[in-house]
Order: sequence, then structure tokens, then C-alpha cells
Amino acid sequence: MRLKNYMSAKIHNATVTRSDLHYVGSITIDKALLELTGMQKNERVLVVNNTSGSRLETYIIEGEANSGAIEMNGAAAHLIHPGDEVIIMAFTLASEPFEPSTILVDEDNKFVRYLNEKGSSTVDNC
Repeated sequence: MRLKNYMSAKIHNATVTRSDLHYVGSITIDKALLELTGMQKNERVLVVNNTSGSRLETYIIEGEANSGAIEMNGAAAHLIHPGDEVIIMAFTLASEPFEPSTILVDEDNKFVRYLNEKGSSTVDNC
């Protein structure tokens, strides 16, 4: 059985709310967004900065639910700043392709809608 690395979850168009250069490296993500995507604390993610074009890998720290927190910590704070728009993607090894859980958020990092078949509903004030 051959395993390939597939995207398993994505938070699309999130806005960075804070950066802390002196914090041990990671990205803090609102717990409600993690639950919607299936992402988990300590999971490795790729963060793409739509504002500057930079990309980096880090791991997730769970933020307060419904806080809208998307915070860059440690050295990543040199590359991604408050107000930057980012895409956060998690990946997993699988033997066959599958439908990832991808969500769109608004400028306050509140859930707008799913971007795929996995969950086609819209939730208000998640």
C-alpha cells in the first residue's frame, strides 16, 4: 500500500489577529475553527500568507473558542503580521484521495461556510 500526502483541512482567508516574536513558535487558532475543520492542537500545518507570499510550517496551539484568534508566535512573527490574510492547511498520509474539510472565514475569523462537499451548510456566529 502506497501512502500519499493529502490536504486534510483548510481555513481559508483568515486574518492574523496578533503576533508575538518572543513566544515559543507556533500558530494559535480559535478552538471553534479547529473543531469545524477537524484540526487538532500540536498538528503540523502549512501557513500561506496571501498578503506577502511567504509560507511556513508550524504546529497548532488551541486558542479560546469563538475568540477569532489567529496568532503567529515565535520566529513566524517575522514573516506574518497582524492584519495579514492567511490560508492554514493541514495534511495527512492516506492510501486514497478523500474530501478535506475546508472552511471560509470572514474578516473577524468567524465561520462563513464550507468550501467543499463535506459540510455544505452555513453557520451564523460560530
